[in-house]
Amino acid sequence: MFRHLNRLIAIGLLMSGFAAHASKLDTANIQTASVSTYVTDLDTNQTLFQKNSDIVMPVASLTKVMTAMVVLDAKLPLDEAISFGKIDKERIYNGYSRIRMGSTLKRGETLHIALMSSENLATAALARQYPGGYDAFIKAMNTKAKALGMADTVFVDSSGLDPNNVSTAADITKMIKAAYAYPKIKKYSTTPVHTAYFKKPRYKLGYTNTNALVRGQKWKVGLSKTGYLDIAGHCLAMVTHVEGRQLLIVTLDAYGKLTPVGDAGRIKKWLQSGNSGKVSESAMHYQKHKLSTLTN
Repeated sequence: MFRHLNRLIAIGLLMSGFAAHASKLDTANIQTASVSTYVTDLDTNQTLFQKNSDIVMPVASLTKVMTAMVVLDAKLPLDEAISFGKIDKERIYNGYSRIRMGSTLKRGETLHIALMSSENLATAALARQYPGGYDAFIKAMNTKAKALGMADTVFVDSSGLDPNNVSTAADITKMIKAAYAYPKIKKYSTTPVHTAYFKKPRYKLGYTNTNALVRGQKWKVGLSKTGYLDIAGHCLAMVTHVEGRQLLIVTLDAYGKLTPVGDAGRIKKWLQSGNSGKVSESAMHYQKHKLSTLTN
């Protein structure tokens, strides 16, 4: 009993210590290479840092988190096989996919590979095989966004491939907060590697998580989604743990593929030491250029 009490006291001291440290953090000592950033302490609901968080911009495959919530809200059977067809291919602008036309996969597995590996064809198939069809699905995405208070968000497809899927870092934060209440989204989005077994014909495909931090050992990630389009840059939204606290990190529009990972590291360093370190001159130039195009 005393051992348990001591453990609770120790945890309480750690939590209060981190909260005290967080309250003293100087936002002048943090830099991120992404154009827009939003960092939230989920335990206290405190905004720790934000930068250009209300600028509307394309969000690429972060869209798929809303897709996942709409699928799960419909309570459709996850073990039901759904098909992949020509219309699905057209809805991802005939983009490449390893999935064979005419084959089937369970709905839950389809959602799994959409979240962890950003499989675009999967999102099109999920949306088509929704009550009311594809258009009803997109309408449900926007209805859900409105219900979550995402006032600056618009979805036009289920994959995020269309640059007219737009939002802000502040709105994406609201979306990820809501998604964190879905156990399936947490599980599917943080699987490092996964094999999906298709039918008609029978074959299997291996998938890898698009977030390198999920695949590594140094971060404890509770929810993850990456995104990329030329016009949107590299994006990342995730829930992770730093110093025993749950943090929600959103970074939008980074030039380099590994820049969101670097920004996550800078945020972590800032939380731990009070100083993130600097970003490169090229990153600063990219931000300045993108901000001039987004705000003019």
